[in-house]
Amino acid sequence: METGRLNELTLVGGEFQNSLQRHVRYSLARDRRQLGAHDWFRAVSLAVRDWLVDRMLETEARYHKADAKRVYYLSLEFLTGRSLGNNLINLGLEDVCRSILAEEGVKLDDVLESEYDAALGNGGLGRLAACFLDSLATLGMPGFGYGINYEYGLFRQEISNGYQREKPDYWLRETSPWLIERPDESVAIPVYGRIEHGQDRQGNYNPMWMDWRVLVGVPHDMPIAGYLGQTVNVLRLYSARSSDEFDMQIFNTGDYVRAAEEQLRSETISKVLYPSDVATAGKELRLKQEYFFVACAIRDILRRYQETHDTLEALPDKVAIQLNDTHPALAVAELMRVLHDEHDVPWERAWDMTTAILGYTNHTLLPEALERWPVALFEYVLPRHLQIIREIDARLLRRAAAVWPHDTDRLRRIAIIEEGHEPQVRMAHLAIAGSHSINGVSALHSELVKTNLVPDFHALWPERFNNKTNGVTQRRWLLRANPGLARLVTEAIGNRWITDLERVRDLEPYADDAEFCERFRAVKHVNKERLATVIKETTRLMVDPATLFDVQAKRIHEYKRQLLAAMGVVHEYLRLIEDGVEPLTPRTYIFAGKAAPGYWAAKQIIKLLNNLGLIVNNDPRVRGLIKVVFVPDYRVSLAVKILPAADLSEQISTAGTEASGTGNMKLAMNGALTIGTLDGANIEIREEVGGENFFLFGLTAAEITQLRPNYNPRGYYDRDRDLRRVVDAFASDRFCPQEPGLFRWIHDMLLGQDQYFYMADFRSYIDTQKRVAEEFARGAGWTRKAVLNVARMGKFSSDRAIEEYARDIWSVRAVLP
Repeated sequence: METGRLNELTLVGGEFQNSLQRHVRYSLARDRRQLGAHDWFRAVSLAVRDWLVDRMLETEARYHKADAKRVYYLSLEFLTGRSLGNNLINLGLEDVCRSILAEEGVKLDDVLESEYDAALGNGGLGRLAACFLDSLATLGMPGFGYGINYEYGLFRQEISNGYQREKPDYWLRETSPWLIERPDESVAIPVYGRIEHGQDRQGNYNPMWMDWRVLVGVPHDMPIAGYLGQTVNVLRLYSARSSDEFDMQIFNTGDYVRAAEEQLRSETISKVLYPSDVATAGKELRLKQEYFFVACAIRDILRRYQETHDTLEALPDKVAIQLNDTHPALAVAELMRVLHDEHDVPWERAWDMTTAILGYTNHTLLPEALERWPVALFEYVLPRHLQIIREIDARLLRRAAAVWPHDTDRLRRIAIIEEGHEPQVRMAHLAIAGSHSINGVSALHSELVKTNLVPDFHALWPERFNNKTNGVTQRRWLLRANPGLARLVTEAIGNRWITDLERVRDLEPYADDAEFCERFRAVKHVNKERLATVIKETTRLMVDPATLFDVQAKRIHEYKRQLLAAMGVVHEYLRLIEDGVEPLTPRTYIFAGKAAPGYWAAKQIIKLLNNLGLIVNNDPRVRGLIKVVFVPDYRVSLAVKILPAADLSEQISTAGTEASGTGNMKLAMNGALTIGTLDGANIEIREEVGGENFFLFGLTAAEITQLRPNYNPRGYYDRDRDLRRVVDAFASDRFCPQEPGLFRWIHDMLLGQDQYFYMADFRSYIDTQKRVAEEFARGAGWTRKAVLNVARMGKFSSDRAIEEYARDIWSVRAVLP
């Protein structure tokens, strides 16, 4: 090592060690001989936070001096997971910290494992938001996140008798060292109340929102470090608190119980991610959650802007707001309300400013996932916002009527307020109407948004629609998650890929280098051994790292088709025990994922996967040729162990249903080959890695659209003996001997509606899985394909995605030191 570099590390190490010792003594008030792994985590994190804060303040000063345009990313989810390891890497402190802890007899890996996951999201949507924040900071762009500081995450998943059981995920069981509370920047948010219809001095209609209650949003800042630590941006998360003044008025009247109830009702807003909305009370709470964080964000954004600007005229030139799915769509109405009601901006000018500032990212094609709120509920919770939405809707319909006179069907389809027995506010329509940019998250998805989801809006404003294919940060999902592979790549081509993933293309020649491929296989085997240890610790199952690790790890949903993978397992099992045909290669099927608490079918699929494991794994005739594992409580810290160990990535959603997928990118980036349909970003992954390095099966989205009107699942059942045997197994009690009839619903569903085309795609899936087994058995050929997958994943960095958003939507530029 060069002398200058050695001296620099020594200096940094001394500073860091002093900071660490100070926090052990004065923040923890402990003798370091008494510290366990989690105590060391807190001390190290506080020392790291000191470095983050210094750079965060330097970054803010830089932005302020440049009067830079800022982008604010509004998302109900930010699935950050664990932060310490990522911060150590991004700040260049990992080796220093490891060495200092070793002197204390402490292993850094044990300290990192003791951190609780920040459970601020559910799946791909929240993880994408976290990747985007990482890329914004790494690229030196003024980009900030806004969300809710949930006390409880989605839920902690336990498996009991094969069933999912939801347990509270209290990630804030102790104060997080990463959160900096800012009570002095709290905001007051009005809710409920009534509208008093009045007139101003000129006789114009002047509605007054009266008798509202107050919610208080208390911000907590989480520093987000870019790679090499030059830029540290902020994720601002709001906790809900009751208004002290309002509560005291009740308290002083002697109604102490009601005062306590009001406080609990207010603070429930930031208690839990996605409360069930089956009951009316749950719907009301979710609506308040979405309004609460949007209103807090917009007040804070305007406060920041007004600190350096005397008028609002330059607001669109200095502020961009991106809506991550429909959850923040209320930003349209809230920004209009603040500009028009509170700052007296004329309606037309306020609307021009709003649409210039806002951009909307759509993440789903499923109608049930596009939020609708009952008008009656909206009027009760947010009466002034409903008035504003009605006005936006009326102006939208006048615009549409001018383009398509007398086309009442089109006007009905395009309306924000959907009339009917129970009128609904369509939040996706509100977001589209109020944004200058509407983007999907993969090439296919963006096209389907225009042609299938909202073709009338596309016809009205074709210039607003665009595509921004998702990406993931290679720093978390390769450098941090797979250090063995990261070292191998860096030794081969240098380290510039860490900030420019397109550089991994230089790895291509190594796909034909026997020594490199041998080392590549060795890294994969170590990762598989690590996952085998995790599986043994969590499920008590022994798995063989020499087998093919076939992985499907994602949210459980019928359209993602974990059930199709289960049908493949049943097929292999029945061929073995009934036909005596052994699999071409031993295989371990690894499933992980959570089902929404109210999603009965998804929870039944989890039960099926666990029952398959119970039957298959304990059948002596299987002899280790097939093993089925469901790993509970899928989360970021588990994903970083599962994904690098995968040989095969299952991306088998029904074509035309998955917006993008990001798990598909992470798995391919870590050297897994994909079996997948032409859906979401699978299409672009296949284009990049080459069709010969991707196991394609199934109907296309166009073929499904053509087939759907006359689809007959029973025809496939009658023609295919293997399929018939699998479907009949669900009608029997073969996989539920203790609960007769439990899976009969699957048999009936498959032969009935079969909405997601399991029957139509079964034969193609099975035949393609045979090709997978043949290729894996060849060994060297598989490794070559895996290396090429890694080498050709440059497009799928979130850095590329953010650069496209910044250039095409936000007009935001880097502000570097």
